[in-house]
Amino acid sequence: MSIPRPTLAELAATGEQLGLQVPAPLLAEYAQILEAVWQDYDRLEQLDTTPAPPAYPRGPGTLPEPAQNPYNAWYVRTDLHGAVSGPLAGKRVALKDNICLAGVPMMNGASTLRGYVPDLDATVATRVLDAGGQILGKAHCEFFCVSGSSHTNATGAVHNPRNPGHSTGGSSSGCAALIAAGEVDLAIGTDQGGSVRIPAAYSGIYGMKPTHGLIPYTGIMPIEMTLDHAGVMSANVADNALLLEALAGSDGLDPRQDRQVPVQRYTEALGKGLAGLRIGVVSEGFGHVNSEPDVDLAVRRAAALFAELGARVEEVSIPLHALGHAIWTPIAVEGTTQLLQGYNYGSNWKGLYVQSLMHAQQGWQRQAAAFPHDLKTCLLAGQFAHQRFAGQHYAKAQNAARQLRAAYDAQLAHYDLLLMPTVPLKAPRLPSAHASASDWVSRALEMNANTAPFDVTGHPAISIPCGLSQGLPVGLMLIAGDYQEATLYQAAHGFEQHIDWESLTS
Repeated sequence: MSIPRPTLAELAATGEQLGLQVPAPLLAEYAQILEAVWQDYDRLEQLDTTPAPPAYPRGPGTLPEPAQNPYNAWYVRTDLHGAVSGPLAGKRVALKDNICLAGVPMMNGASTLRGYVPDLDATVATRVLDAGGQILGKAHCEFFCVSGSSHTNATGAVHNPRNPGHSTGGSSSGCAALIAAGEVDLAIGTDQGGSVRIPAAYSGIYGMKPTHGLIPYTGIMPIEMTLDHAGVMSANVADNALLLEALAGSDGLDPRQDRQVPVQRYTEALGKGLAGLRIGVVSEGFGHVNSEPDVDLAVRRAAALFAELGARVEEVSIPLHALGHAIWTPIAVEGTTQLLQGYNYGSNWKGLYVQSLMHAQQGWQRQAAAFPHDLKTCLLAGQFAHQRFAGQHYAKAQNAARQLRAAYDAQLAHYDLLLMPTVPLKAPRLPSAHASASDWVSRALEMNANTAPFDVTGHPAISIPCGLSQGLPVGLMLIAGDYQEATLYQAAHGFEQHIDWESLTS
């Protein structure tokens, strides 16, 4: 099969985009020179790179009726069984709808991806099935996973089962709602600015963002390679640790991972208690401009309960944490924009490319008018900054990330864990579909001052429910050093076993 050759007019237009000034006679000569390049493209077309069929047969799933989907949490329902036995046998699992499941539709919250059907299983999906888990379907998420609230999905808002009409948090919004409603035991989400931990906090569940690269991201639609984390969401700590055991480890296909990612039996940390654990309460994690006093109070009360249960709890200061969100912002907005320009994969990295997804994303600019306000403003900022400043702020932020990481590590040399509110506020009311652009974007991005810095540094962090205020959950975040997820589970489980968080009201 031969690829279409560019016309001289197309070559001239391409040259203008690149700032090349090529006179017509030379352009014709270039066209002849390039024929050898296009012939190699022709030869490449002859290779078959079709993914192998999935190991476990399945149908395409079904779109649930509204009566079966009261919180708008499901996109597609499936009943996919894997191995007949395994550590996840009997566990009901939902996949965030940016995770590829072969033969089952995926829209990643976006009207522009409606109709796309992946042709391969993400590594995490295969590992769930190999471990005996049952995948019940794909959970709605936010439009291209950009929002930290749950109002941007193209099909409408995802509602919080704790209080319908309120945000369930994003971008792993459907995952959180399904767990809070008891429809699934476990879910796999993704987190680039807090998108596992934010919905966990708003919805009163457990959300683990592990060390960057611990869970392979292969077959998941990315946002920014250095921020991409796959994470685990659950109704209790034991299930969370169990699922991480099934998912963690290198797959040889994800360049975010070291060749040999260290893994542990995380469930062995359960039941060890809190005695002897050293916890630093980060003062800069409290008192943000939009912090709600009852949230800060509930988290400080929970910190005191950790001390009552045997941990050594002390106040610490990490001044650079206050700038963590500012370090994250150029990476997120410019990285997202540039990756989208590269049809979600770009170039210059070794890993598995989902070619069918790249094809589905081709020409997305023709549909960009349908993007929500938060995505449009992100792309405007990212494109302008990248072009005007030649990516220098992205580069400076990546360099500053090492300083931020060092600041946390300096305290983690003295403490096993750091502690702060997951988010500074409780789940707010969902904005109207006709809200102003300012209200829409503000609600989408208002909550990640504490979560986003740890996507930049890659430290593992877990959100655990620690109380109720005005009937809405409050989330507490614990942070550890790289690959210390077992310590996070030890602390979270010790708190969970001794404290009924729903009785802790403020």
